Amino acid sequence: MLKLTEDLHRRNPEARYADFYELATFNHILSTQHPQHGGYVYFTSARPRHYRNYSAPNEAMWCCVGTGMENHGKYGQFVYTHVGDALFVNLFVASELNWKERGIRLRQQTQFPYSETSRITVTQGKGRFALQVRYPGWVKPGQFSVKVNGQPVSIITGPSSYVTIDRQWKKGDVVDITFPMHNSVRYMPNLSQYIALMHGPIMLAMKTGTEDLAMLIADDSRFGQLASGRKLPIDQAPILINNHIEDIARQLQPVAGKPLHFTLSTKMVNEIRNELMPFFELHDARYMMYWLALSEDNYNAYLDRLARQEQERQALEARTTDRVQPGEQQPESDHFMETDDSFVGNTNDVFYRDARDSHYFSYLMQTGGQTNLALRLKYWGVGEWKSHEFDIYVDDVLVKEVNNTGKYRISEFKYESYPIPAEALNGKQQVRVKFVAKPHKQIGEIYEVRLVKD
Repeated sequence: MLKLTEDLHRRNPEARYADFYELATFNHILSTQHPQHGGYVYFTSARPRHYRNYSAPNEAMWCCVGTGMENHGKYGQFVYTHVGDALFVNLFVASELNWKERGIRLRQQTQFPYSETSRITVTQGKGRFALQVRYPGWVKPGQFSVKVNGQPVSIITGPSSYVTIDRQWKKGDVVDITFPMHNSVRYMPNLSQYIALMHGPIMLAMKTGTEDLAMLIADDSRFGQLASGRKLPIDQAPILINNHIEDIARQLQPVAGKPLHFTLSTKMVNEIRNELMPFFELHDARYMMYWLALSEDNYNAYLDRLARQEQERQALEARTTDRVQPGEQQPESDHFMETDDSFVGNTNDVFYRDARDSHYFSYLMQTGGQTNLALRLKYWGVGEWKSHEFDIYVDDVLVKEVNNTGKYRISEFKYESYPIPAEALNGKQQVRVKFVAKPHKQIGEIYEVRLVKD
């Protein structure tokens, strides 16, 4: 994402790209290495009260170990950029710049995000150029200020823009930048009932416990990169209650002597009252980074519905020996997908895989040694204009000939389970589950594949 953002900024240097780059750098990249033993994170879970685990030298050496090393060597890569004679200050990072083509050297001094100021000094060279200082999107209108050699710069732009200072520069010139940070609420894009609490661009998180941190330091197993401890029930996680969700940000109180640490006074169900801190400081613990936030009027009904859904989900997980999310790279790679000609897409942001006209796709799935299993598939209901006919095989044993043509005619997800003959499972720890389209027909989008105890 940061490489993509750099390319977009190179094509069109807008401050909104640098705003995103800053969010990703300080909240995600900076958080992905353990500060003591140096292990790297593969997955960062946003699930309430879950946790992350870390790599171990010569054992857990995933692709994200190599990429993780590379990430932390790139902090200086986007602090400054230039287009012609315009020099962009994109990030507030203590750094030095050698602009060789112009014979200019700059030094930026800041303790951001633990401070709200930065100073840029011309340490070598002279010449005319436009210094473009980012006015971050998280600073309120009218609160951003810039001074050159003690004199205020007129600012005619607003948040998420660049302030242009076009002048003749010389050694010893000093630019002082002030960017007051404030607390705010950010909504999860696809689940707006969940919010993040921010101070400036910094996501705040709370430690919630250290129980069942299985595989905190990963081993060399196939799925060692997963934090495999129990997923705690979502309905029992802390829930913030306020009739005006935006007001929650104003109920954060700074902790004296601990920059970027806060207490939260808003009403809370399933209460946990630890300090909020920058997510990049939080390690070796379960945490809250996204919070369910509800009004007084609707939280009881929502909580009842959430509890029922969570009970159903937990019961399904207890029956599941393995599952695949078709169309997503990691789950399909983990299950050694094979295909001769299939395709992917998504509906309502859920991915699927499909095939037509005698083509197939298949996954290697774990049985847990069970022989009383069924195959549970997830479909999308609308599709009556397509001929959905296919065969399901388990290790070349025909399990079911399926015909879903015109079956549902409703815009919602549907689930079907197909028992697997015991002779296809006896003595096996894993089996290959294969979907083959009938000649001149289509399988029909498959959104989830599960092996469940029947």
